[in-house]
Amino acid sequence: MRRWRRGLAEFFFAPASDLWLSVLRTGLGLQVAIYALSLRIDWAFFFAPPAHALISRQLSEFLVAAESPLIPTLEWLVEGSNRIGVDDRTALFLIWVALLLSGVLLMAGLFCRASAITAWLLHLCAAKSGDLLSYGADNFMTIGLFYLMLAPLPDSYTLDRKLRKGKAQDAAMLGFFRRILQIHLCLIYFFGGLTKALGAGWWNGANIWRALTRPPFNVIPPELIVTWRHLLPVLGIAIWIIELCYPVFIWPKKTRLLWLTLACAMHVAIGLTMGMYLFALIMIVLNVAAFAPLTRATVSARNAPPT
Repeated sequence: MRRWRRGLAEFFFAPASDLWLSVLRTGLGLQVAIYALSLRIDWAFFFAPPAHALISRQLSEFLVAAESPLIPTLEWLVEGSNRIGVDDRTALFLIWVALLLSGVLLMAGLFCRASAITAWLLHLCAAKSGDLLSYGADNFMTIGLFYLMLAPLPDSYTLDRKLRKGKAQDAAMLGFFRRILQIHLCLIYFFGGLTKALGAGWWNGANIWRALTRPPFNVIPPELIVTWRHLLPVLGIAIWIIELCYPVFIWPKKTRLLWLTLACAMHVAIGLTMGMYLFALIMIVLNVAAFAPLTRATVSARNAPPT
């Protein structure tokens, strides 16, 4: 039992530098800022009162509330603003400004904890209030911001650390949070790949065809896809192999860089061929933060893993 306890402790609390946390913080800050800027024109159109919105915000929020009344939505914030005399449009604009500002502050490393919590809460509210229009990027942004919100901030490359001269974070706790993120990604990729492998559409290329030709993701001209149609089954099989084998090849040092490169290349290809740039960015940020060889030369003995 003592050996098992020591092995688990060494696995979950292996000392790590905070470079991975710097990548996660700056990457998510950039993601949040681009997300907010991409919606600067349509923000009020998506979330305005029913008479002025594309799809009633209340419809999405009703469906979310049916799942659980504890899931935060923009209605919480707008209603709270109404009670202090702020109208809906002004409240929505202030929420957008706060979301953009939280992303900028995360990139700068200023007020890191408060910025991470604000970004997580505001993005979650926006994603749930626009649930009918959201997609995978929103889910992964929520996951990444949740880990960042709980992680041992600030890291060494922040204005917070330079201005406040705080002490270095515990390397064992940095290792613990990175390990949990690594395990989470492995589960996501494994079950995503398994689901694809069980469907015929990823073997014969039909799912690739549908993905590349369905608006608004039809970036590549259909005639070009038809010309290269014989490659679609190869691409479909390659995608589920990369995902299904991710937990197998991402851990060993000999194959980690190769599989990390394949995973990032896959997401770059998705972003370029389908216009899903935010999805590509968030997945690359999570992968690099979790598995890229981001280490310092030494870790102090004080931060050695518990036994």
